[in-house]
Amino acid sequence: MERQNKNESTVLKWVLIIIAAVFLFIMVIMPLGMVVAGSFAKGLKYYIASITDKYTLKALLLTLRATIASVICTSVFGLIAAWAVTRYSFPGKKIIKSIIDIPVTISPVICGMIFLLLFGRQGLIYPILNKIGIDVIFAVPGIIIVTVFVTLPMVFREIVPVLEARGTEEEEAAAMMGASGWTIFTRITFPSIKWPFIYGMILSASRAMGEFGAVSVISGHLRGLTNTLPLHVEMLFNEFNTTEAFAVSSVLVILSIALLILRLVLQYISKKKIQKIQEVTD
Repeated sequence: MERQNKNESTVLKWVLIIIAAVFLFIMVIMPLGMVVAGSFAKGLKYYIASITDKYTLKALLLTLRATIASVICTSVFGLIAAWAVTRYSFPGKKIIKSIIDIPVTISPVICGMIFLLLFGRQGLIYPILNKIGIDVIFAVPGIIIVTVFVTLPMVFREIVPVLEARGTEEEEAAAMMGASGWTIFTRITFPSIKWPFIYGMILSASRAMGEFGAVSVISGHLRGLTNTLPLHVEMLFNEFNTTEAFAVSSVLVILSIALLILRLVLQYISKKKIQKIQEVTD
């Protein structure tokens, strides 16, 4: 009986593994393989010429600018918001947490339309911006704003569970011993959320680099001016420059893989440090 149960368990295990492997092959490996094959369809020289084209480089630069800006904004906001909702009690706290999750729950295209209506010529803020000479719609500031919006919850959602699980005992003890708020944050709070904070930054960067819907609505698709890499890929594909579109897509794939490797390395370092702490305490 035990042997039969063991055999059934082994069969089930391998069935589940095969199903997962086939699914990943179809949904991940095959598409990535098509990108690689399409990128080099006309040879290495054409590939290099495609990814070093002036419009591709400008799109890459704009993508990096928007990504860096969004990571900085979401990191600062995530720390402040996570600290507020986990360390203080105030009316409407659950509502605030729900509002922060809104960018994840609605379509990016809708996000773009919201800001188009807000900052466009018919919007409430347009007259003020027009007077001071600031362009948001069909300009770089608009791209950065919508990118920040769609990545807003990333750092916050990584930090909050850790702060809630950790509690406030150590912080309260430090405060009773006369430690300042800054000392408590830098010596006690931040070390405990350092790795989730970094993971949130990586997720934010990955999300920002690949954002298409919201940026597409608000950018105006101005080649060399407001085209990010995803928009540049779409424009090349619509112009039937398929090989060049695949080549530019491969740049996004490389950046995403680099972020994934960075996350795996940080996870490995984090586990090693946790193991050392456990060995010392034991």
